[in-house]
Order: sequence, then structure tokens, then C-alpha cells
Amino acid sequence: MQKNIYLIIISFALTSCYTYQVKKQVDTATATKQDSKRNAVSASNTSAQINTATADPQNMNPQPMPVAVNVQDKLTPGKNVKIHADGRSYKIIVDRWESDSLVAHPVRNPNKTLKFHKSQINGEKIGEKRFSQPIADIITVTAYAGIAATVWYLLR
Repeated sequence: MQKNIYLIIISFALTSCYTYQVKKQVDTATATKQDSKRNAVSASNTSAQINTATADPQNMNPQPMPVAVNVQDKLTPGKNVKIHADGRSYKIIVDRWESDSLVAHPVRNPNKTLKFHKSQINGEKIGEKRFSQPIADIITVTAYAGIAATVWYLLR
């Protein structure tokens, strides 16, 4: 019984309410593409009824250019982020930019310096450290339930 209590206490001590979340880009090209698909479907239905031979599927769905992610704008000095570079994941604090190279240090080791070229960093997988309200709520509810169970056990 005491081993379980110690295990629960240790798990609460190691749980954090902060997570690294990837900020979703507002992609206007995707929204425009979805609107054009809806219009294309309705237009193709009416044109198919009139003349099936004149519909050209290549003109209906043009492929938009992918939105370029500017890594230097996302990684400003002082931010605590999680990046993916050269197939590995790093939790870093950004120090500065030296032309096209990012100078940073690991979260737990401020003495070590890491350098990444901006082409090494995957701009779509940059996660910023943020407070996670659902995790905090789960921890709070479990702590209250644990306290209630302890009081009930002591009074029983």
C-alpha cells in the first residue's frame, strides 16, 4: 500500500502542466482551395448535365503554392521551443541569430551552445512551450480525489 502511495506522489511531482505545442498556421490558400472545390463541384454538376465532354478536371483544382514558413520569425530570442533538426528533436532556449545560423542552448544546460543553420530546422514542427489547461485540470481533480480518499481512509 505504501509503495503505491509513493508511486503516486512521485508521478505527481514529475507531471508538468506545460507542453510543447505546434502553432497552427492560418493558411489562406487552403481555405481558398476548399471554397474553390465547393464551387467547382457545383459548377461541374451543372456543366455535366449540360455537356459532359467540356469539363476539364485539371482546371477545376489548381494546386496552390505551399506557404513558406519563416523560421527566423518563429524563433525569436528568449523563446523556449522544441525544434526538429537533422532527424533529432531538441528542447532549446533561443539566444540569437547570427546571419543564417541559430545560436541556442538546451533547456537544462545553459553552458552548452548549439548552432543550427536555418535549412536544418523543420519549420513546420516548431513547438512553443505553453501552459496546458486540460492537463492542469486533470492534475487538480486527481489531487482533490486523492485528498478526499486520504481523509475518508483516515476517518474510516
